[in-house]
Amino acid sequence: MKKLICICAVLMMALGTLTAHAATNVTGTWTGAMNGGQGGFNLTFTFKQDGATLTGTVSSGQGDPIAISEGKVDGDKISFKVVIQGGATITHEGTINATGDEIKLTSKSDNGQFPGGEMTLKRAAK
Repeated sequence: MKKLICICAVLMMALGTLTAHAATNVTGTWTGAMNGGQGGFNLTFTFKQDGATLTGTVSSGQGDPIAISEGKVDGDKISFKVVIQGGATITHEGTINATGDEIKLTSKSDNGQFPGGEMTLKRAAK
């Protein structure tokens, strides 16, 4: 009987891990706005998550989308970098909410060219 209870407990923990992993999948389109030095601007992020690896693009609606690099998802944590025109690297780090429909990001530039800041991304309707 103890053996059966242990097996059931292990199965429940394994299924719980799979469910938690599925809840943090950020694949899809996300939108948000960031305040800049000369007013705000809207951004659209298109993410593709493969396990812990995150790829995708970001677009402001002007010019071509910019590829993200060094993207990672670890539980409810997300991070990636974007190199903008002029060569500045913007690092984004954030947290995915429990329902998986909102990401709070903090952004900062490696050289001060971009003021950085915070934004909230919302998952776009499919």
